[in-house]
Amino acid sequence: MSQGLPAAGGVNVLQRGVEAPGNPPQPQSPEDDDRKVRRREKNRVAAQRSRKKQTQKADKLHEEYECLEQENAMLRREITRLNEELQQLSLALKEHEKMCPLLLCPMNFVPGLRPDPVASCLPR
Repeated sequence: MSQGLPAAGGVNVLQRGVEAPGNPPQPQSPEDDDRKVRRREKNRVAAQRSRKKQTQKADKLHEEYECLEQENAMLRREITRLNEELQQLSLALKEHEKMCPLLLCPMNFVPGLRPDPVASCLPR
């Protein structure tokens, strides 16, 4: 347990309380008591409002987190699908390049002699 630090005059801060050193505690009037009760009630209500606001903020952040997690998972699935599609299309292109008449036609490699490369190299 924490022990209070000695304040000026050697009096322990925890022992001293709220009163200033050398001033005896004043008796409280009923108005002071009412004011104190109202202030405590007001403080209690403000604390409840603050806790409720903090809880609502945490709930909102949690909902946002859940939405972002779902979106992230969806985007990861789309990336996987697109990568698979890329692999399939790359494979199809490689297979096509092996037998493409446009790529196999020697006319395509002679500069200036290609009036219509598609018509001259396609099978008839």
